Amino acid sequence: MMFTPPSGPVLGLLALALFIQPVGAETVRTKPRAVVELFTSQGCASCPPADALLTSLAAQDDVIALAYHVDYWDYAGWQDTFGDASFSDRQRAYAKSWGSSRIYTPQMVINGQRGVVGSKRNEVYRALQGVSMPLGIDIAREGDAVRISVGAHDGLGDAVVWMVSYRGRADVAIETGENAGKSLVYTQVVTGRQALGMWEAETGADLKLPIAEILPQPGAGIAIVVQQERQGMPGPILGAASFEL
Repeated sequence: MMFTPPSGPVLGLLALALFIQPVGAETVRTKPRAVVELFTSQGCASCPPADALLTSLAAQDDVIALAYHVDYWDYAGWQDTFGDASFSDRQRAYAKSWGSSRIYTPQMVINGQRGVVGSKRNEVYRALQGVSMPLGIDIAREGDAVRISVGAHDGLGDAVVWMVSYRGRADVAIETGENAGKSLVYTQVVTGRQALGMWEAETGADLKLPIAEILPQPGAGIAIVVQQERQGMPGPILGAASFEL
């Protein structure tokens, strides 16, 4: 079942294809056409099909997939091991930006602009048809650091450069709640978000980050997401890239 909790309290040419380049044990991914954010929970019985669909999307050459585990299912008897109140707040902010107070799991958000039921494969693929993002992001290793370059792009408003940290895979045995007794595999599990600074359309942005600090262990990854804001709420995602160990 889907659960609706009570309401509470940006670069370059049009990117139509993703570039994936393995470098040693690293994988660099740039120029996707879509960022798919899944809001999910280990305590939601209808979420496993959406979790599996996200894993499938993450394997595609033109999608960056991210799983945000919310915490509002924890009351039902199982505390999500990756649940975070800030991820629930992000989902609420999306809903508010669309003029709604309703949130539910599983939900997939496409490029920060459209939300669909995450377990409905056909609906998700229809939402992905024809989508693209206008910005390309260069990301590469330089010694013990990762350099991120986001070029200028006239005609776009300024945006925030976010670093989204994630875990490539996690196996979890669910002991209680709606999924009690199941051993589930989760991928692209978001573990944190950090604003790195502003991207200005006239000047772009150039950043250098220490690998030891942002990727502490094998199997970890970061997604760089350039996203506009509207009155403090998340808006369109203009571009993205990822780097994995």
